Formats: sequence, C-alpha cells, structure tokens
Amino acid sequence: MNGLNGKKVAVAATRQAEAIDTMIRKQGGNTIQLPIQGAYQLNDSICEHDVKTLVENTFDLIILTTGIGAETLEQSAQNLHIHHSFIDKLKSSKLAIRGSKTTKWLKQHQLTPSILSADGTMENLLELLPPAKQGEGKQVYLQTYNEDDAYLKRSLEQLGYDVYLSKPYSYKEPAQQVLSTLKETIILQHVDAVVFTSKTQVRNLFMKNDKEELAAAFNQRVLAAAIGKVTAAELEKNGVDNVFQPMKPKMGAMVVELNKQFS
Repeated sequence: MNGLNGKKVAVAATRQAEAIDTMIRKQGGNTIQLPIQGAYQLNDSICEHDVKTLVENTFDLIILTTGIGAETLEQSAQNLHIHHSFIDKLKSSKLAIRGSKTTKWLKQHQLTPSILSADGTMENLLELLPPAKQGEGKQVYLQTYNEDDAYLKRSLEQLGYDVYLSKPYSYKEPAQQVLSTLKETIILQHVDAVVFTSKTQVRNLFMKNDKEELAAAFNQRVLAAAIGKVTAAELEKNGVDNVFQPMKPKMGAMVVELNKQFS
C-alpha cells in the first residue's frame, strides 16, 4: 500500500523543494510549495573584511557552523585573490565544526576538524570545547549568521574565549503572504504533513502570536516532518509533541519513511 497516495504535503523549504516535490508525487502524494526560509543575502564588504581578518590574524580556534558560511568566505577569498592563503590558514589552524554540509565542504579541501559535533548541533560542539584558562586570552574566530549569533558569542565568552564574530550572510524575513498562507493551511488542518528542512523555517513559522494554534494543529492531525536533529529540536521547542524524523537526515529517506508512516 502506498501511504502517501492522496496525501497533501506542504513544503516549507526553498532549497531542494523541487526534488522533494518530485519524490512525493512519485509516491502518489500532492504537494503545495510554501517556502518560508527567507531570502539569503550576502554583505560583500563585511565578508571581505571577515576573510581578511581570518587570514591576517592568529586564532587559537576557528569555528565554522554552516556550509554556506564556509563557501561564502571562500568566494570572498577568491575575489580578493587570497584563496590559497585562506585554505592554508585553515589547514594550519585548529578547526571546530558542526553540520553535514560544513563537513562536506571541509572534505572537498582535504581539511580535517579537530573538534566535530557528534550530532550536528552547536550545543554539542560547545560541550566539547575546553574552558580557557584564566589569563590565556584564547582567540576564537566564530562563523555564524543572523540566528543565535549573540547567544553563541556569549557562550564562548563565558568559557573564557575572546571572540571575533563573522556573519558573512544572513536571511531576510519570508514573504508575508506565503507565511500567512502556510499558517492558515496548518491551523485549518488542510494538509496532512509539512516538511521542514531548517530551524530557520520553523522559527519563521512560530515567530508571531499564533504559536499555540499552530502547535495544536500539529499535535492533532498535521504531521510535522523534520530533516535533521536541529530542525526537529526547534519544532519541539515550540510545543510540537510528535515530530517525524527519518533515520537518516536525507530527503530520499524522509519520503520513503513518510510513506511508511502514513501506511
């Protein structure tokens, strides 16, 4: 039996949304594309300043939190004609990273992290970092974006580190009409499931005063499907009791297991 047959699934993602759509439709499901990630924006001048700071200064630890962040810094290094120096700097430095996309980027450049978050979360990465001894003045380069940046900087400072905060990119708020449509669709329970691929999408959904209504809809009939532990944790933080996660945080695995779930 095909569990997705006739089911209606909303896709909150922007990246790989078409691939998700194709896989669900092959299983007989119907999709509605309501991307609420928000537009990605790059600040060229800030990014160039950040990458020059990385190359020209000494850091005891370099923390890369996203694959997009690493790619963006690399692009700026290429634009400034210091790509070789940028890669050499990373090779000679102690690296701490989280996330599968960041890991993939490092492998492409034959880079090996000294510290790797076991579950892909920043919480686990912070637990792995040893506190700096008093008076050491350990210098940390932290690449992040406009979510949790202040919290992460403060957490590292509480461990005794001096932090240079690099935010080479950020996300704008999503289109309000699309966001409103998705919220109404969930609250009225006009879909069987919603697929989320990042915590940004979840935060955008729950950032207004209708959190309880949304959580109630998910807890009654609408299945919240999350790719990755970080995304799932954000849904749980917002009151969603039953979050569906595939065993492997991949799109294909999600559709296969979602099909079984509805069966």
